[in-house]
Amino acid sequence: MTDEARVFVPGHLTGFFSAHPETNPSASGSRGGGVTLSHGVDVRVGPGGHSGADASVVTLNGESVAVDAVAGVRDALGASDAAVTVETTLPLGAGFGVSGAVALGTAYGINAVYDRHRGENDLVSIAHCAEVTARTGLGDVVAQARGGLPIRLEPGGPDHGRLDGIPAAPRVEYVTFGSVSTEAVLSGDTTRLTAAGGRALADLRDAPTPSRLVELSRRFAREADLLTDRVADVIESVRDAGGDAAMAMLGDTAFAFGSGLSDAGYDPEVCAVHPGGATLRAAEHAESTPPDVE
Repeated sequence: MTDEARVFVPGHLTGFFSAHPETNPSASGSRGGGVTLSHGVDVRVGPGGHSGADASVVTLNGESVAVDAVAGVRDALGASDAAVTVETTLPLGAGFGVSGAVALGTAYGINAVYDRHRGENDLVSIAHCAEVTARTGLGDVVAQARGGLPIRLEPGGPDHGRLDGIPAAPRVEYVTFGSVSTEAVLSGDTTRLTAAGGRALADLRDAPTPSRLVELSRRFAREADLLTDRVADVIESVRDAGGDAAMAMLGDTAFAFGSGLSDAGYDPEVCAVHPGGATLRAAEHAESTPPDVE
């Protein structure tokens, strides 16, 4: 057992998706395309810090909050007393996959601190199942474990899902205006969005490029009737300036590659595509962070 483990998990923006719920949470998930970010989530795990009153509670940016997926991870790995401390600059509920990142980071951290000797696929599966069960996401965890510009070809965790990726690493800009309830969308009728997501995936597989990802994500938001008014205004401004932008699922957030948002007069957050997935940091590098792109 080590005293503490530090894990970095990239943020994840989903551009489009189709929902594929199953009774077995390991087989449940989504197909779609997205972007992992060098802006992410730092998860610190230590032993013996949890009182047992609420297994979902973590310390997030200095405050105690409930992240339901964490309870499932703690239970699956037999570490109900694990202390989980999270730091991130990413907003909650705005389409950045923070819940999935915390679940995945907790799984990696508990594995190291409690000597559980689990492989990566097993840990990803545990975090994925916990997130699906909590109804806070369907595909963030597997994408965050992979990194890059992931394309989720088949739904589910590592035992069921299949991924590809776009071989590119563009500069990423984003602006966010607030949250959208993932649970509310996923618990409703997903027929329309799933059909739109299936069309987008088929088209992206024909031409897997960053520009095509943004174009199809923009189309998906309208076809799935998920586009918010504020993001619609951003997209129109970016296109008027000669660029392209799309909405992050599920959040009131717009993203673009290159300088699309800046060229349209916005003051966006800027980062890079994160080339790898979740990373357990060696002690001597625990304070380092992935480079951003300015």
